Amino acid sequence: MNMTETEMIAISKTKSSRLPEVDFNNLVFGKQYSDHMFVADFDGENWTDLQIIPYQNLALSPATCALHYGQSIFEGLKAYKNAQGETLVFRPDQNFERFNRSATRMSMPEVPKEIFFEGLNQLLTLDKGWIPTNEGSSLYIRPFMFATDEFIGLKSSLKYKFIIFTCPVGAYYAQPVKVKIETEYTRAAKGGVGAAKTAGNYAASLYPTELVKKQGYDQIIWTDAKDHKYIEEAGSMNVMFLIGDTLITPQSSDTILAGITRRSVVDLVRSWGLKVEERQVSLEEVLTAIKNNTLKEAFGAGTAATISSIEVIAHDGIDYQLPNVADRKLEKRILAELDGMKRGTIEDTRNWIYKL
Repeated sequence: MNMTETEMIAISKTKSSRLPEVDFNNLVFGKQYSDHMFVADFDGENWTDLQIIPYQNLALSPATCALHYGQSIFEGLKAYKNAQGETLVFRPDQNFERFNRSATRMSMPEVPKEIFFEGLNQLLTLDKGWIPTNEGSSLYIRPFMFATDEFIGLKSSLKYKFIIFTCPVGAYYAQPVKVKIETEYTRAAKGGVGAAKTAGNYAASLYPTELVKKQGYDQIIWTDAKDHKYIEEAGSMNVMFLIGDTLITPQSSDTILAGITRRSVVDLVRSWGLKVEERQVSLEEVLTAIKNNTLKEAFGAGTAATISSIEVIAHDGIDYQLPNVADRKLEKRILAELDGMKRGTIEDTRNWIYKL
């Protein structure tokens, strides 16, 4: 990365690391944060004040635009260590591109590639001791941007703050999940912001998700906003079904987030010579496959969980028990391949691993 002298990142190291306080054998997802964070400000024309500072709270005006009008986007990616102690990040170029697609849709400025990656590089280099090595663990990386104009009025902000912070995490879902088909509430509608990774999408999902959790399920399978006949996502993950000998998944659209894990799974499975279809997937098709025993596997794919087996799909008052998770061969093969690449135990022949 070539950055000019005026763009150099100023680094202020913490005086007292919190690393000794971390129990890497008992990590809770999203509860402990690494020592430093990268911060940059957009002044209406340029990105300025690039710096790495100790992780700390933010001081915000009550009139901060993002708090009122929702201009806020984020990404999620992970870093690992290989046996040589090198830092490996899985497909950050894809996160960078999606971050800027989200920015465009939310009327926000794009972050230049050199700022995104140099900030990421220097932050991970400084806090590399926070990267866990236990099985199932990783360093979760959260880049995000929000509007900072102090103005109460419905228009795009002129000023923004971009931050990257990290946290050591364990498994997001420790067990296979039970999901319920949602046919009342909607995650995203055609022409909306469903393809953007914006905060409001997740806020809208919280209430219906809490309802299904009270009923004993872990997550929702969202359906289309118009007719609730077609499957879209599973909670915060893309969803995939092995029906017969074909892996089927809803295609990315303006109502479905273009998942990086999803894309990786599709490419992997195709490279193995197996059948993959990215298309509209009807609820009726999935329920019929369950009933006639042709649905062999079902799983969510996402950064936090990687591959999350679905053991129960509930619809219209009926819990449909899916095939035994222990017997699923494709899910295990996908997870082993992705996990091996991320940790450097399997050769990266696809240039998916970014090595610091």
